[in-house]
Amino acid sequence: MWLALIILIYYLAPVYGIEFSIGFLGNLLVILGYVFCLPEWHSCNIYLFNLAVSDLIFLCTLPRLSCLYSHNQSETSPYACIINRYILHVNLYSSILFMVWVSMDRFLLIKHPTRNHYLLRPRTALMVTGLSWLAVNVEVAPMIGLMVQDIQRQMMTNMTLCQDFSSLKGNINVLGYSLGLTVTGYILPLIGLCGFSCQIAHLLHVQERALQRKRTLYKRPLRVVVSAAAMFLVLYTPYHVLRNVRIASLQPWTRLHPCTQTYIESIYIVTRPLAFLHSVINPVFYFLMGDQFRELLLSNLRKLVRKTELQREPA
Repeated sequence: MWLALIILIYYLAPVYGIEFSIGFLGNLLVILGYVFCLPEWHSCNIYLFNLAVSDLIFLCTLPRLSCLYSHNQSETSPYACIINRYILHVNLYSSILFMVWVSMDRFLLIKHPTRNHYLLRPRTALMVTGLSWLAVNVEVAPMIGLMVQDIQRQMMTNMTLCQDFSSLKGNINVLGYSLGLTVTGYILPLIGLCGFSCQIAHLLHVQERALQRKRTLYKRPLRVVVSAAAMFLVLYTPYHVLRNVRIASLQPWTRLHPCTQTYIESIYIVTRPLAFLHSVINPVFYFLMGDQFRELLLSNLRKLVRKTELQREPA
């Protein structure tokens, strides 16, 4: 128990604080840049904007968690507990899903540079975005039901402890649900990312051969998509593996010693901020996606700096 306590106070609290400080500014800059600097929105911009909004909302929940953990306190408000866990998991699975659509968009743009494919239309992107939010909420809904049951059970014993997903118990098989969520929310989208990476690489190879091995203009999308797949593989895999191991360790049929369960829980806690690190890294992809977003944002920043310097100059 003391090991998990040390990790909460000296690891989770400062790491969550650092992730908020860096990620909040990055995602806020991206959102403001999209709103005020982008004259024409393409399908890719819609996916990235929703991803940035999801990351920003999630990052806003970290200061409270950091403060509670640093003072060795638990969330006592059942509403705050449910909202926090809901936002956390919706962001976790919407991020990789939106990155899949971005990868699909990059592949289609290389294949159809004139944007004549219907999946490259902004209206289609809005429909895909709405369906994506719906799918993620359907995936997370059973977990919210488990949390409500757990809080109601605690209230009957005059207790209000905000449990992590891995510690919940309810009417459904938590291990089976966690494994299903891992497959549908993480593994399948990751396969999609890898699939589009292979398709983009193949298409670029065909174009290079057609152009007699001249350097094409679409190397950047391949690097971005491969980097995104690698990021989610590195950040998400330890979390999902340890979450399922943690839930399995609590099952009666494992007959694990309490000390072993504590060690598993401690390692699982370590993987949590690692998985959430994607919200800090994601803004890097926004500046690499092209569509003149980076150039427009930097141009407006230069104009703002120049305007400030002119105002400070004496008359």
